[in-house]
Amino acid sequence: MTVVRGARERARDEVTAAIKDEARRRLAAEGAARLSLRAVARELGMVSSALYRYFPSRDELLTALIIDAYDAVGKAAERALAEHAGAPPVVRWTAVCRAVRGWALAHPHEYALIHGSPVPGYSAPRATVRPASRVGLALIAVVVDAHASGLLRTSDAPAPRAVLRDAERLRERLDVRLPAPVLAAAVAAWAQLFGLVGFEVFGQFEQVIDARDAFFDHAAAQLAHAAGLTDHHRTAADGAGQ
Repeated sequence: MTVVRGARERARDEVTAAIKDEARRRLAAEGAARLSLRAVARELGMVSSALYRYFPSRDELLTALIIDAYDAVGKAAERALAEHAGAPPVVRWTAVCRAVRGWALAHPHEYALIHGSPVPGYSAPRATVRPASRVGLALIAVVVDAHASGLLRTSDAPAPRAVLRDAERLRERLDVRLPAPVLAAAVAAWAQLFGLVGFEVFGQFEQVIDARDAFFDHAAAQLAHAAGLTDHHRTAADGAGQ
């Protein structure tokens, strides 16, 4: 029975993968808003009732694709973080940013699914929250390590009190050892990273920026500095006036 069950599970996994692959092809051709279970079933030579046993609704299929996309870009970010362990903080931050950009340029339709226009009628469930956090947590890990190593400077511009309250709640939820102003700055830089990547993926740099690799590295380093990262240990003079 174990052998039979294992074979059935493998077969189900293979069909599930085929459904998602076809759905991704349709995303590329028609966009998420026009994704149809019937169309996917037709392309796979399945009756729609059979496909519903795998994904009971379009929204469940979309959720699976969204989670896969978040996990894929998150895995790329985490791999870059691990590969640059021990490097200076700005280098590590930039490596994570490059990994996100590289994945997005290689998978523009999947990037659009998670960071493009909302799909009409779709509301992402809580199951997407943890996968969606992976890139942000990789960036925050760089900031946490820099803080522990004395390679973090605080901003001279105080954050509004309401923003600090949000950062304090987030700090408790993530259980990270960072001052609230630092965490707020890191979250802002995380958001700006996706704006930067989105501009390139969606063609906003056409006839504006040609040297895109150099431009991106420069911009990513500026985001690192905005998050408080530095490659030099703080001195007493650095803290003067703060």
